[in-house]
Amino acid sequence: MNTKLSTPQAAATARLRRFPSLAFAVAFTCSAALAQQPAPAAGAPAAQPPAQSAAQPAPQQPAPQAAQGPGSNTDTGTPTLHVGVNEVSLIFTVTDKHGHYIPNLGQNDFALLDDQKAPQRVNSFHQQINLPLRVGIVVDASTSIRSRFQFEQQSATAFLLDVLKAKSDRAFVMGFDVTPTVTADWTNDQDALETGVNKLQPGGGTALFDAVYVACRDKLLGSRGPEPVRKAIILISDGDDNQSRVYLSEAIKECERAETIIYAISTNWTPSRGPGDKILQQLAEETGGEVFFPPSVEEMSTSFKDIEEELRSQYALVYTPADFTTNGAYRTIYLYCYDRRYTVRAKKGYFATGR
Repeated sequence: MNTKLSTPQAAATARLRRFPSLAFAVAFTCSAALAQQPAPAAGAPAAQPPAQSAAQPAPQQPAPQAAQGPGSNTDTGTPTLHVGVNEVSLIFTVTDKHGHYIPNLGQNDFALLDDQKAPQRVNSFHQQINLPLRVGIVVDASTSIRSRFQFEQQSATAFLLDVLKAKSDRAFVMGFDVTPTVTADWTNDQDALETGVNKLQPGGGTALFDAVYVACRDKLLGSRGPEPVRKAIILISDGDDNQSRVYLSEAIKECERAETIIYAISTNWTPSRGPGDKILQQLAEETGGEVFFPPSVEEMSTSFKDIEEELRSQYALVYTPADFTTNGAYRTIYLYCYDRRYTVRAKKGYFATGR
């Protein structure tokens, strides 16, 4: 998520200059937080804040504070994270402009707004955490990808064999054409998962949005336990959709309800990016994931390795939002790193349904 202070936030900062005594309860005044921000590096792409829906007003709050509070020491081990009813678990990745993962950042390196407000408190912060995985392999099995389907199967099987290492990890396999079909349910049995991948057969139209929606609703929404897990869909597709009954926006919202990130691998091997690639990019960016464009079908395995690395290179932040109510409303998240050379990828919001 490449971010930069928006015009409303700049206006809020100007107001703070007129009222310097105003400060969040987190620790620093907003003006002090802004003073810590270096100018973007020369030649770096302009960063943008998370998109606001038409029903949501532009942020009117002052700029976010450095996250302060209990648990500010980093932890490179594998801690147990417990999340309460009124707490939010935010898993995110930090990369440089080359896509390399940035380790060893601390809590004070980040600023956060939840529903346009600084959090009431930060309860824990951990870096490079290995959370239990809940991964769905969702493969486009429509007629349009028939010629490269065998390579997709081989790459997906190799990924599952590599990434499911802990007893607590689980995965499922789903193929889709006009309808989604689960060929291997939740398991860490690698033989069963490989069999599920090999059962997939190409044919028919493409209902991509339906597949993402059903995978989140039926498989990932109910997989949340008392402790955080890393939930992700690995979507292999050219991004084209000609059969879905739900819209792209509905599929993205279901991912947000299920707290699931999408990593998309495009099977469009043409040099130019098509409309389907833009769809994959939107699915990934809106959910805090990433889209990969391997130059050839033989390079798909490299994309899978990049996803595996990212799944094991995460930051975890648990916080209590300000003015939180379990009313089911959608709350936006705005997170960035003070070092503007780095990009933060995280979900852009969540539904306040409690646990």
